[in-house]
Amino acid sequence: MTALTLSTAAASGLRADAIVVGVAKSPKGDKGLVVAPGAEAVDKGYDGRLAAVLETLGASGAEGEVTKLPAPSGFKAPVVVAVGLGAAPEDGQDKGAAFDAEALRRAAGAAARALAGAKKAAFALPIADAADAGTIGEGALLGAYSFDAYKENGKNAKNGKAPLAEVVLLGGKPRDKAFKAAVDRAVAVTEELNRARDLINTPPNDLNPESFAAVAQAAAKEHGIKVQVLDEKALTKGGYGGILGVGAGSAAAPRLVKLSYTSSKAKKHLAFVGKGITYDSGGISLKPAGHNETMKCDMSGAAAVFAAVVAAARLGLEVNVTGWLALAENMPSGTATRPGDVLRMYSGKTVEVLNTDAEGRLVLADALWAASEEKPDAIVDVATLTGAMMLALGNRLFGVMANDDAFRTAIVEAAEEVGEDSWPMPLPEHLRKGMDSPTADIANMGERMGGGLVAGLFLREFVGEGITWAHLDIAGPAFNEAAPFGYTPKGGTGTAVRTLVRLAELTAAGDLG
Repeated sequence: MTALTLSTAAASGLRADAIVVGVAKSPKGDKGLVVAPGAEAVDKGYDGRLAAVLETLGASGAEGEVTKLPAPSGFKAPVVVAVGLGAAPEDGQDKGAAFDAEALRRAAGAAARALAGAKKAAFALPIADAADAGTIGEGALLGAYSFDAYKENGKNAKNGKAPLAEVVLLGGKPRDKAFKAAVDRAVAVTEELNRARDLINTPPNDLNPESFAAVAQAAAKEHGIKVQVLDEKALTKGGYGGILGVGAGSAAAPRLVKLSYTSSKAKKHLAFVGKGITYDSGGISLKPAGHNETMKCDMSGAAAVFAAVVAAARLGLEVNVTGWLALAENMPSGTATRPGDVLRMYSGKTVEVLNTDAEGRLVLADALWAASEEKPDAIVDVATLTGAMMLALGNRLFGVMANDDAFRTAIVEAAEEVGEDSWPMPLPEHLRKGMDSPTADIANMGERMGGGLVAGLFLREFVGEGITWAHLDIAGPAFNEAAPFGYTPKGGTGTAVRTLVRLAELTAAGDLG
């Protein structure tokens, strides 16, 4: 993991491989560049001509754009890395106008990615307060991420470079409690989010329900979290027909993992439920070629829940948080669940399985009912649930559905605050009838149009009466198949971890209902 520290050192005298500065498009609408606050000493080294030099090199200040140039004479760092922040604040830099937090986060991430192979980089980006320090640190640590566990010598085989080893935030205040807390928070959240990314990126021949559960057990022991793992025998005895039905076709037996973080000062209890399909072939309803190559990522919801619970424990939040990881591998075989089979769920309801590739809602249904039995103040489930949500919102937004409009709004606002893009989605009652079954209490499929909303309506059936609940369908942003951008890598992204952590923080502070 990349180290993160604060420093009051002068940019010119700090020994580092590079100094990162921010540049932005002029707020006046012309094509000129503006040097962002924090880079004054570097600009002075260029005799106040840093913007002009960068323009000569073709820099535009566009968000995430990276331009490297030799450092000024007398600087101990040999390279200056200028990263674009997008449009400068309308009020102008002289008045101390603040840059958007997400712009800072993405800029830091882009710079960190560009500095792969470096041992130390000083970030002289705009830091007006402790929150900015935390934001920039978070972006840098997320941007420095690289999954190289399966590469020769643990380095990226393409360029032979390890991730940036150390990030130093210039303009930070190492002895200030607020700054230290912001950095500690950034480290805790990003380390757990990057652990979620590692799990998502791990090949399915190495990550199955049992090995995922083992990772959760080890983390729980390290951070003082209670853990309970239900194996196939316990699941059978308990009547978890959804999880067992999905895992029936695999040689790797399913698991239900319960992680419990408790605080002696807690007044509220949140339950997070994650879909953990460690590989999704579609089962008997086999996915066509071209649709299953990345299905190791179908456990991204469980990875996000796992990471969020551990982060809450590391931060010592004054809220009780229970995480439920519904883990199974969906495979076709002679023992697999067939279309037309009826499963008796943990809640007692029966489900007619019309399509075995609609399996995520089955494992979630059992976990949701188990979570409901503890009567938490709210339940949030997270899942790479439907291709329909990707068709609706694309690859960078997740949909949010809920049985309470105010709670749905609170989640969308929390996601926006931490830089995760989401969109509120409805639960239209008329779509529920499409899941009526002549054989069972409900079918696992309904109308094709609005399939993401149908899935949400199915899940709602398994939430205990009177419990506030929300569903996050992260099918689009959970796995990035395109080129990296900002602090988002190619592969597993860790989407929803920061939103869940923020929800826990708001609940602990009494600001969420």
